[in-house]
Order: sequence, then C-alpha cells, then structure tokens
Amino acid sequence: MVKYGYLTGGLPPNHCSVQSGDCQSGNPAIEPYLAAHNVILSHVTAVDIYRKKYQVMQGGKIGIVLNSIWYEPLRNISSDQSAAQRALAFHNAWILDPIMFGEYPPEMQRILGPRLPKFSLQEKEKLQNKLDFIGISHYTSLYAQDCMFSECNAITSQTDAFVLTTGERDGTYIGEPTAMEAFYVVPSGMEKIIMYYKDRYDNIPMFITGNGYPDANDPSNSVDDFVIDSKRVEYLNGHLSSLTMALRYLVFLFMKFYFI
Repeated sequence: MVKYGYLTGGLPPNHCSVQSGDCQSGNPAIEPYLAAHNVILSHVTAVDIYRKKYQVMQGGKIGIVLNSIWYEPLRNISSDQSAAQRALAFHNAWILDPIMFGEYPPEMQRILGPRLPKFSLQEKEKLQNKLDFIGISHYTSLYAQDCMFSECNAITSQTDAFVLTTGERDGTYIGEPTAMEAFYVVPSGMEKIIMYYKDRYDNIPMFITGNGYPDANDPSNSVDDFVIDSKRVEYLNGHLSSLTMALRYLVFLFMKFYFI
C-alpha cells in the first residue's frame, strides 16, 4: 500500500510523480521510504508492547503478513539474475530485513544511500524483538530485467532498483493471464518464494495467509460456470502442489541434518 499511496498515487494520500500517476503532489524519490519506515516502526512498537504485556499471559505468537511476489530473470544472463535479486529485495526484503536484521537490505542501501531513513539506537533495540512467524500472501510472479545502464522503466521505485518488471517474454506470458492486470498463474513461484524466505531468514516459521485467483465478473457466464469454477480449481491445485514440493524439500533437509 506504501507504493500505491506514495508512488503511483492510486490510493490515499494519492502522492505520486508526474511520470507515474495522475496526481499533482508528492516526492516518490523519498516519500515511499519514509512511509515504509514508519510502517516498520509501528510494527516493532506493537511487537514490543505485545511481548512485554500480553504474550506470556496469552501464549500467542506475533508476526507480519506481506504481499510476496516472486521475480524470475527475464533473460538467462547475470545482469538479469542480479536484477531479479534486487526486485526481491525492493519488494519483499524491504520490510523484513529491518525487522529481522535491524538494517535495510544491502541491495537497497547500495542504490538509495542517504535516501533511506536511519534507525536510532532505541529503535534498533526494539527491532531485536523480531518475529515469531512470517505470513506469506503470494499470488503471482513476474520477470525482472536489468535497467542499470538504460532507461527502461518510468516508475520511480522500480527505477531505483534499476529493474523493469514484466509478465511477458518474447511474446509469451510467464503464466496464464487473469482478470487482474500483471497477475499471472505461476504455481512454481509459491515454492520459490518460500525457499527465498527460508534461506534469507534462517528457516523462520511461515504461514500462507493469502493466495487466490482473480476472475472477471462476466454476466454471460452461466450458473454452472460459477459453481464449477475450473480456473480457480486449477490455480489452487497448482499452488498447493508447489507448496507440497517446498514442504518435501524442507522435510528432506530436516531428516538429513538430524539423522545422517
């Protein structure tokens, strides 16, 4: 929501750049990072309060839920592979790295420099409380193309990462398009985003908190079309199969570590 509110202007307070939204105010080179910084500080404050006042009594867990997009290199070249890693950092690790490590992702620090806000010593102390779990809302995957030495994208945050994101390569979509723009059916992304979080955040517990298929409201569809809902069934089956692959691999690693 930070990007839509302070970059593209699609949501309140409708701040954007002239190039990336239909609004007249905002500074997308700075505002999205300030807004995200305040989101992170709000989260860690809530965690701090819960840890001190309620967790022991309630026996509960506290975490954070993120919309998690997986990015594939557009081309099988090192620059696009690096671009995919930058896209993952700017979209997913942007929020999680400060919570888990007390600092923004190195990929962001290298590119943004002083535009990234700093955490005070007191704030870093609160960040030590970390999380009990990550909630993963994963719906789609995209390609990432390196733009480090070319102007291939006008949207500021993606230009900051020097990445063009697209769902198409050589006239072929990354997965079947859906009724929602830039939303494709790519089941393999489920396994890959889980393994990304596992490796980056030391196998922290994870929950799948969001996944689903956007369908058009077509008045010409019959009642049977809505009831059978075959596209959604296929989507969920593919993503559950991908999730099973990730679980099998994690079980294999567990067995190898403890019993071999």
